[in-house]
Amino acid sequence: MSRRVPFDAVTDADWSNWRWQQSHRLRGLGELDHVFGLTDGERDTFVRSAETFLVSVTPYYASLSEHGNPNCPIRLQSIPQAGELLTYPFELADPLAEESHMPVPGITHRYPDRVLFYVTHNCPVYCRHCTRKRKVANPESASTKDEIAGGLDWIAANPEVRDVLVSGGDPLTLSDDRLGEILLRLRAIPHVEVIRLGTRNPVTLPQRITPELCAILRQVRPLYLHTHFNHPRECTPEAAQALRMLADAGCNLGNQMVLLRGINDDPQTVLELNRWLLKQGCRPYYIFQADMALGITHLRTPLSKGLEIIKFLRGRISGMGVPQFAIDLPGGGGKITLAPEYLVAREGSELVFRNGKGEDYRFYDVEP
Repeated sequence: MSRRVPFDAVTDADWSNWRWQQSHRLRGLGELDHVFGLTDGERDTFVRSAETFLVSVTPYYASLSEHGNPNCPIRLQSIPQAGELLTYPFELADPLAEESHMPVPGITHRYPDRVLFYVTHNCPVYCRHCTRKRKVANPESASTKDEIAGGLDWIAANPEVRDVLVSGGDPLTLSDDRLGEILLRLRAIPHVEVIRLGTRNPVTLPQRITPELCAILRQVRPLYLHTHFNHPRECTPEAAQALRMLADAGCNLGNQMVLLRGINDDPQTVLELNRWLLKQGCRPYYIFQADMALGITHLRTPLSKGLEIIKFLRGRISGMGVPQFAIDLPGGGGKITLAPEYLVAREGSELVFRNGKGEDYRFYDVEP
């Protein structure tokens, strides 16, 4: 279990303990500078952005960074950059209008048959591209026991709800007992057919995936667990072990990558990431266009970049490794998916398609 300075003196027992990782998260400017080697601009931005979105990085995730490299993908996801200080008229505090679709606190009900269940405000790492900056790291947005109980009661009383996504923050920041209580209560509701769990712990805190946690998850299987790897630098032996343990516990694994400028907006990078994910039994599920959240426009890419990546992946990796390119529409409009245009000509029932190699093929449609 290799790790670099300044963590080389940490014992293996501490390093492998998720509670130690949580309690020793890097938050202050001095310790972040010591680990990352910040630029003058980053130090200035850290101070100026502190009132809008705090910084928190687990020692494990920080250890994946390249000291002194301002373009390191770990650093760009963890450390405030100057772009965060710029805001635009189209940016939204609640880009997906989750708050306005809450029948009770903690439940977002936008689709007829499914809900998002917000159970915590906390995360191991406060990702700079977070769409819930308004809530994550803010103790005032913490879910109370009464709110969680009220959410469970609301789900139980609404039989049209067949699919529940347990989210936050990161649900795995809860204790085993608390998380198990929520999941087992959901599993006991007859009309809840699908339980999903959204977590970035396999990426930022793989030590959290313990045998004790997996024993709880095994009781509620099948469980659809969506995680969030963004770059091959996050693909470590520890992360691979966490995914294998989750799969063995009966979790169906999917990855939701967010397309981020300067981090993963390169087709070869995504190909490498997706090959690794498939090897671990985790299917690339979505590539998300970054939301119109406050202070993240500097990380967003043109829509054409996502289409370029999907087109590149076709033919270079099996269909299982080609995710959907999705936009979660602002204002609660829901998800839509975009795909490259392969149809280049049509004459009656004769169609001409162009594949990823640029070759044309004729296909004959049938009459309606």
